[in-house]
Amino acid sequence: MVTGGTSGWQPNHRLVRRILRGLIRILFALLARVHVEGRENIPASGPLIVAANHFHFVDPLAVILAMPWPLDFIGGSHMAFAPAFVRWIPRMWGLHRVRRSGSSRGALREAEKALREGGILGIFPEGGSWAEVLRPPRPGSAFLATRTQAKILPVGLDGLPEVFRSLKRFRRASITIRVGEPIGPFGSSERGRMGRSNLDETGDKIMRAIAALIPPSKRGVYSNDPELRRQAQAIRYPWEDGKLSRSS
Repeated sequence: MVTGGTSGWQPNHRLVRRILRGLIRILFALLARVHVEGRENIPASGPLIVAANHFHFVDPLAVILAMPWPLDFIGGSHMAFAPAFVRWIPRMWGLHRVRRSGSSRGALREAEKALREGGILGIFPEGGSWAEVLRPPRPGSAFLATRTQAKILPVGLDGLPEVFRSLKRFRRASITIRVGEPIGPFGSSERGRMGRSNLDETGDKIMRAIAALIPPSKRGVYSNDPELRRQAQAIRYPWEDGKLSRSS
């Protein structure tokens, strides 16, 4: 078993994460029936980027549940779509915080350092959980993958939005976590416009690997159905103009 890179965390984070992992196991056992497929695809060690779809604020907990190591995460500094009663969990766990708009060079440098040290990094390429179908990725996951040559472990999460909906009906939701085969490594020595094009292409490859692990109706902009693609393309990034837009 390995752990993620040090990423500046203090030694007591190991104990905190161990306690949180135990609480997360209990939570899911009480609230849902969880099926994990593809455990045999999980590498024994890093460097590795675990990339998953993000349809609900509980998604990071599902990734923690499915993975054998207490991986690091890179995520938003402001969890706009998560209720206040769960926001303490990522703060206690610790993560590399990025800003939804503007530059996040410091967090990216920390995450890159962790990967170069052989760490495991969890990331949600879409950059937030404001829809329940796949949307185009933000550039962060592709940037880290090409900079570090770390392989990508795609993970498909299905059923998380139903957890609290089912509770209202006094039922346990059925959740499926599918782990795909690692892809990559990806590399690019190009800069400028060609470099960004390469990042976009890498990001699409990551998202298509994730899309293959979730139901066709949830694949959004990566669906084979033109109408589903059109509907997903109409969903805008909430921080497109530098501030949160609740209409998205």
